[in-house]
Amino acid sequence: MSPRAAAVYRCQECGFASPKPGTCPDCARAGSWVALVEERVEAPARGRRGGAGAAPVTRPVPLKDVALESGERLPTGIGELDRVLGGGVVRGSLVLIGGDPGIGKSTLLLQAARALARARPPVLYVSAEESAAQVKMRADRLGVAADGLLLWAETDLGVVQAQIDDVKPQALIVDSIQTVFLPDLESAPGSVAQVRECGARLMTLAKGRGLATFLVGHVTKEGALAGPRVLEHLVDTVLYFEGERHHAYRVLRAVKNRFGSTNEIGVFEMAEGGLAEVTNPSGFFLAERPVDAPGSVVVAGLEGTRPMLLELQALVARASFGTPRRTVLGADYNRVCLLLAVLEKRAGLPIGNQDVFVNVAGGGRVLEPAADLPILVAAASSYLERPIAGDTVVLGEVGLTGEVRGVAGLEARLRAAAQLGFRAAVVPKSSADEARSWPLAVKGVATVGQALEVLLP
Repeated sequence: MSPRAAAVYRCQECGFASPKPGTCPDCARAGSWVALVEERVEAPARGRRGGAGAAPVTRPVPLKDVALESGERLPTGIGELDRVLGGGVVRGSLVLIGGDPGIGKSTLLLQAARALARARPPVLYVSAEESAAQVKMRADRLGVAADGLLLWAETDLGVVQAQIDDVKPQALIVDSIQTVFLPDLESAPGSVAQVRECGARLMTLAKGRGLATFLVGHVTKEGALAGPRVLEHLVDTVLYFEGERHHAYRVLRAVKNRFGSTNEIGVFEMAEGGLAEVTNPSGFFLAERPVDAPGSVVVAGLEGTRPMLLELQALVARASFGTPRRTVLGADYNRVCLLLAVLEKRAGLPIGNQDVFVNVAGGGRVLEPAADLPILVAAASSYLERPIAGDTVVLGEVGLTGEVRGVAGLEARLRAAAQLGFRAAVVPKSSADEARSWPLAVKGVATVGQALEVLLP
């Protein structure tokens, strides 16, 4: 071992570092037993900084003198992905996409690489997990045959950096950040030191050359991105590709975006020819909605600027054991428990001894306060065995005193509901009193009791 090499023992879950071996004390306090892994880091020579692709030395300039280049955003050719990114990928940005194995991360980026290669060739796709033949098989299945798309099966990031000058790509895709490595570090690929250093090198490369860079990231069993938390701080955008393995739809969400909103989502459907954009997610989620079924309510949600109609289902049944069960899928469990208490206390429905199951049909997810009243009404409908009118949408936030509070973006929500054939809506009274013409019949309610009288007479 070189005399300048230093040994450190690091936790692979949280990044805790110690000069001695053992277990991670931070993870132990959280209830996990994680052993520290030895890493040996070669200290860089004095006077040297970074490596190939390092950014040139710059000087501070006045903010008013900073020039913006034309064409800062590159459209990926996938409308749903561009929506989440804020209108396209920004040149010089570093985008990290995480998701469960087999969810479609590589498929999405390969389809985006096809459009980028046609608009701004060349695009370099570095596959560090699969061989070139495997990627070619996927490309043939997706119909990707762009001449400007270059494929390279390589795991040594230092070699990739050295060849960037010869390739001169306009966009770079690294699949994945956990499998590339730097030979200067003696730790294994995917370790905290390797992921942190490789991420820093790619950030320097992207910023110094104005190179739009996509990284694929693995996730842990808990669903968080694997590796040190500093990786999410380094990148400009963090996207999560979500979806149930047994459902065809996929949802792309931004949890961090320095160049756009984090409230937008993109919806895709996994088909034989790859990922297909779902331009009307509401119709997709409501396609198999039952007619006149107790416990079924439609909520007009809002994801960023996109209205989305989802079906909320509730089932209230007599408890089989001493402690009633509360099972929630697609909504906030604690919020549902709060709403059930409000329903019993303020509306007088004795459901404290009942099992309650709440589900967002189709595998969707709704966490905004506008879903409070629909969840509450769905539970009451199931308990009373009375269906809600099929052409009515419900939305509103519910307080602990039983009041129904206003929600944002009401007009956009109702307009989307009217386009899908809904004729009536039950909304907060404070919002319904606004002097404007609504696209459907609106009934305002101020309390939970009034809502139940209107919907379940």
